[in-house]
Amino acid sequence: MDRPDERIEISALGVEVLLRPSGADCPDGDIVFDVTGEPRGFITYPHVHADQVESFEVISGAMKLRLGGRGGTHVIREGGRATVPAGVVHRQMSAGRGRSRVRVRVSPAGPTENFLRRLGELSATGQFNRVGLPRALAGAQLIRDFGDTGRAAFPPAAVQRLMSSAILTVHAWRARRAGGRGREYRFVDQWDVAAPAHAVYEALAEGRTYPEWWRPVYISVDSDGPPAVGRVARQHFKGRLPYHLRTTSRITGLEPGSRIEVEVEGDLRGRGIWTLSPAAAGTHGCFEWNVYADRLLLRLLTPVLRPALRANHNWAIARAMDGLEPYVRSRSLTGGAPDASNGRGAVATGVAG
Repeated sequence: MDRPDERIEISALGVEVLLRPSGADCPDGDIVFDVTGEPRGFITYPHVHADQVESFEVISGAMKLRLGGRGGTHVIREGGRATVPAGVVHRQMSAGRGRSRVRVRVSPAGPTENFLRRLGELSATGQFNRVGLPRALAGAQLIRDFGDTGRAAFPPAAVQRLMSSAILTVHAWRARRAGGRGREYRFVDQWDVAAPAHAVYEALAEGRTYPEWWRPVYISVDSDGPPAVGRVARQHFKGRLPYHLRTTSRITGLEPGSRIEVEVEGDLRGRGIWTLSPAAAGTHGCFEWNVYADRLLLRLLTPVLRPALRANHNWAIARAMDGLEPYVRSRSLTGGAPDASNGRGAVATGVAG
């Protein structure tokens, strides 16, 4: 079944984006979306796509397209089309005053959908300044997450990566200093699941299913809707030790079938990332968990009971390993994945912090 069209409001940049998975002739591997409004700020600056071809069709109004080198400047009016090859510096701007509607095709799609969702999230949370440029941390995260496929034409890519790394390092240092390094926990857990990545991804992305299969760890999870960047959920869970935890999570990144990223606040504060990749038995899952213990009891226990708290985490992950594969298979989402005895495969659990 085709997905319905979806609107992403990016008011800080003067536009609204309409993702058109069911409303446009879009070959596999491409993405088509409409941009409506009067673009300004960051999205009108010169940029380049390393391996993507970008095509434009003006549905209404007009747009100005400036190509690097000797490509010149072109005004494209209603009904007009233009294509920018991969690796060519270009910028799109309004042509005169008034709103326009431009249909954009990006081939291959790459992370374009996640990029557009990120822009919508940054706009909604005030992460663009008054001239439409991302604030320092938001800009550094954009370079980190999307710089391999698209970037600003200047400064050079190496300089952008260096600046991004420096900003992210300083931010992490400040967070550690503010949160107290003694309360930091870092975990990496990996195991194989005898099911295809899309099925495992659906179970992991939809946190409301956790009480069904991640038992007895998760007691309740409620969310304001299905998985999407910016979506907020509230969790109530426990470990083997005699305390319960309550957190609020926000999805900050989704790559269907391969990656889920969340930020967490509450009794624990930090970041969690699920990464999925093909494996001989079906899917290899990696869970990275970097959090600070903000609850008073955990702050008090950390200095003397850190090994016990690590063991508590390992116990909770073991319950996930026990429940995830049977749940996925029972939901008929495996699509003929090969059988396995218990879904654990070769398990490597690394703990630091």
